Amino acid sequence: MSRPRFWDPDGTRFGGIPTFPWRMAPDGYLTRRQLRALGLRPGGQPVAAQILWRNRRSGIRAAYLYRPDLAKPVRPMTAARWAALAAANLARRTCPLCGRDAGYVLPAHLGACLPCADAAVCAA
Repeated sequence: MSRPRFWDPDGTRFGGIPTFPWRMAPDGYLTRRQLRALGLRPGGQPVAAQILWRNRRSGIRAAYLYRPDLAKPVRPMTAARWAALAAANLARRTCPLCGRDAGYVLPAHLGACLPCADAAVCAA
C-alpha cells in the first residue's frame, strides 16, 4: 500500500512543517477552532503542524495545528469590545435606503432590506 500524498511527519517536503493528510493528524495538536472550544488561543506560538487535503473547487487546502500546552487563555470581552461588536452588527442590519433596523443581516446581493429591495424591483 502506498503512503498518502500529504504524509510528511518530518517536514522535509512541505516547508519544514510536519504535514499530515486529512483525518490522520496525531494526538497532541489542535486547530484554532478546537483551541477556542477549550477556551484557548494560539497565543503567538508558531504553527506546529498542518493538515493538507485536495479540494476540487479550490485546489489544495490547509488546516494549521497548534500545541495546546503552549496555548494561552482567551482574552475576556471588555465593555468596549462588546460595544464595538454591537455597533458593527447594527451597521450590518441597518438599511441604507430607509434607515431602519431590519432585525436581520441585510443580504449582500440586495444591499437593502427586503421591503426596500422589493420596492426598487417594482419601481424599475
